[in-house]
Amino acid sequence: MTDRPRISERIGNIAESATLAVDAKAKAMKAQGRPVIGFGAGEPDFPTPDYIVDAAAQACRDPRFHRYSPASGLPELKEAIAAKTLRDSGYSVDPSQVLVTNGGKQAIYEAFATLLNPGDEVIVIAPYWTTYPEAIKLAGGVPSYVVTDESTGYRASVEQLEAARTDRTTVLLFVSPSNPTGSVYPPEQVRAIGEWARDAGLWVLTDEIYEHLVYGDARAASIPVEVPELADSTVVVNGVAKTYAMTGWRVGWAIGPSDVIKAAGNLQSHATSNVANVSQAAALAAVSGDLSAVAEMRSAFDRRRRTIVRMLNEIPGVVCPEPQGAFYAYPSVRELLGTEIGGRRPGTTAELAEVILEQAEVAVVPGEAFGTPGYLRLSYALGDADLAEGVERLQKLLSGAR
Repeated sequence: MTDRPRISERIGNIAESATLAVDAKAKAMKAQGRPVIGFGAGEPDFPTPDYIVDAAAQACRDPRFHRYSPASGLPELKEAIAAKTLRDSGYSVDPSQVLVTNGGKQAIYEAFATLLNPGDEVIVIAPYWTTYPEAIKLAGGVPSYVVTDESTGYRASVEQLEAARTDRTTVLLFVSPSNPTGSVYPPEQVRAIGEWARDAGLWVLTDEIYEHLVYGDARAASIPVEVPELADSTVVVNGVAKTYAMTGWRVGWAIGPSDVIKAAGNLQSHATSNVANVSQAAALAAVSGDLSAVAEMRSAFDRRRRTIVRMLNEIPGVVCPEPQGAFYAYPSVRELLGTEIGGRRPGTTAELAEVILEQAEVAVVPGEAFGTPGYLRLSYALGDADLAEGVERLQKLLSGAR
């Protein structure tokens, strides 16, 4: 063997998904018999609705689905996604503009791989989901961060975005509702940002995976609908995972200009070929059906949202804005850093998360994973009793900080 590294630099530089790592550690502790309550993983705790499961079971028995299908997706699913997009977003697209992918992550990576040349910059608003920077870097791009905080509801202004723009800026990554903060941009702000991106000549990649999980008066506005002139320079990413409690089925999609979608489809044809046909049949049932099951889940999430925000804000040193979308709370815990908690003095939120897991047996994700140290992300996509018990444990541990 030579001295050459065994792992390529490109892959060696990819960080492990922090959210999945926390979830894996919590599950390992549970397997050891410890009563860990996990606020880490971002997936609904509800089962996939029965009518979707029934469609998958029927597809299993159809020989047509035992064979390869078009790499870009089943034609009937692409048509249904186009119809669903018009119904839910008011965005009219042709089925040829749809690429069905193995979950939203593949859609995000393939979009960046298609749009970026080496060294191209992507504006990423922090806090950000952990996968975005890694997908950008893997595609040869360079993330350029715009940091927000609770004072603005974790929303970036046009002035901040313009300050981050350089001659190498190629793409704006826009996410609303947001993981990890739950922030939702009002339509007028979406419009202003879209007009700025249009005038700057940028591509926009917008992740709309949480479009149906909004609360109160908040409304998820789609950027190419608010600024129609952006349609030829926007890629919309979405999927069935969050809306229909289908994280394990692995079906997402990208919608964009025909030339971009065709190029991304060529990449997918060599990387994975078609998404599993049974999963596509399940997704077809999901996007073709009504949204009654979604409404029931959203009602439960709304109840849990109000509970977790109230309970977190009862802890001295914790400040938790009320999220308007998704199913995450993103409290600031900066005042707790450096204090003594359970006999230790954590100086970072990564260290604080370790203390919480070991001493309170509660799994949370530290803000370092999302580009903003000093915060914690807690998913409230878990049962009401576990949620209350978990936050009570946090209250007991953190209220003793001194």
